[in-house]
Amino acid sequence: MKYKITKEEIVFEDVYQVLKAEVTYNRFKGDDISTKRIAFNRGDGVAILLHEKDTDCVLLANQFRYPTTKHHSGWLTEVPAGSLEKNENPLECIKREVLEELGYKISDAIQVFDCYPSPGACTEKTYLFFAEVNSSDKIEKGGGLETENEDIQLIKLPVTQIKKYLKTEAHDAKTIILLQWFLLNKQV
Repeated sequence: MKYKITKEEIVFEDVYQVLKAEVTYNRFKGDDISTKRIAFNRGDGVAILLHEKDTDCVLLANQFRYPTTKHHSGWLTEVPAGSLEKNENPLECIKREVLEELGYKISDAIQVFDCYPSPGACTEKTYLFFAEVNSSDKIEKGGGLETENEDIQLIKLPVTQIKKYLKTEAHDAKTIILLQWFLLNKQV
């Protein structure tokens, strides 16, 4: 199967971009199709599930998310996450984000997945990580960056409450994926 981008342009640019493209690609029945597509270009991202071993809790970030207001919410509890800077390594990015958002220093993290959160509309690829920490690894206050108008609250969710949380309160896809991965791979 092959594709060709015959034309691509930025039709909107602010913090993120909207791209418009003309593409031709093979159809499953053998012929080609040419069409126009639009994509939200926000760059790639990282996210991590942290397990605080000495409290047996997973660490989450509660913060305001404007897009969720379209569904009458506004605040979302999710795993720490962020956007990769240009030429930034995903592992270094997630270490930076965890320190900014929750105040924890992580030394070892493993990449468990990478995925496309919304491949029909967005160019983003997200790298999903897992790390174990202790409460003594909290070396800064966290809460996000004031320069980015972030206001992040640390939530410690006991491991024993993950299943209930998934059934009743989880709404963020990367958080759901990582919590389910944890239940399948790490919980005894």
